[in-house]
Amino acid sequence: MGNELSKKQIGERIANLRLSKSFSQEDLAKSITISRPSLAQIELGNRSVSLSEMQRLSVVLGFSLDDFMTKDFLANQSLKLPDETNEELVEERISVPTLNINKFKNVLLYILEHCAGKPNVGETVLYKLLYFSDFNYYELYEEHLTGAKYKKLPYGPVPQKLDAIINQMIDANQLQRIKTEFKGYPQKRYLPLEKADLTLLKASEKDVIDKVIEQMSDWSATAISDYSHKDLPWEVTEEGKDISYNLAFYRELPYSVRVYDEEENN
Repeated sequence: MGNELSKKQIGERIANLRLSKSFSQEDLAKSITISRPSLAQIELGNRSVSLSEMQRLSVVLGFSLDDFMTKDFLANQSLKLPDETNEELVEERISVPTLNINKFKNVLLYILEHCAGKPNVGETVLYKLLYFSDFNYYELYEEHLTGAKYKKLPYGPVPQKLDAIINQMIDANQLQRIKTEFKGYPQKRYLPLEKADLTLLKASEKDVIDKVIEQMSDWSATAISDYSHKDLPWEVTEEGKDISYNLAFYRELPYSVRVYDEEENN
């Protein structure tokens, strides 16, 4: 089987079939009893498919194994891939982030408690600390931390509705906005006026945020922006579009924070 098609070709065919049948990665992975990251690796062509997995795929997706390996399989299947709008809807069904405003505010306060005193932590660094906290947590636990949506902008990922949330927090005397300079450049910074409510943060959430702070909070705005530009979710997203959380499963080192089983990477 494997001599006729490359892993990439097999992955592309499975992805096309999945989309045509309106399966999310999560639902298909459960149906064939593998993890969603494993299926993501298969669709990317980074992982081979065992014969037993292929048999389960053929049952769930409704194709013949013999036909699957033929050159004209996709044409014979008359697959009609979703248009751009429908494909975005399929992605959204996989992972629909719903902003938890109270959680977002507390994550923001928690980060600022630990970083607001650092002269490099202006808006740019703060945005990236939030982004990596959210996406790292999703990659690890397949759950949303804050549920914030991030848009791809030229200087890196930016959480949407952040200005409105910050203005609310300033009005509620939870934050103070200050304008200053750092290394000759104007800088906008935020100081926490109250502590985060740690009862709203699970130990796993706090651990992920702590690791992001430890790794990146001393970086300059330029350094952390450059680093974010090489993170696959930002890199493959069209400018001005929302960054799909599902892309976190396609990361490679040093960005990937999840230790995948050896079987998932073969």
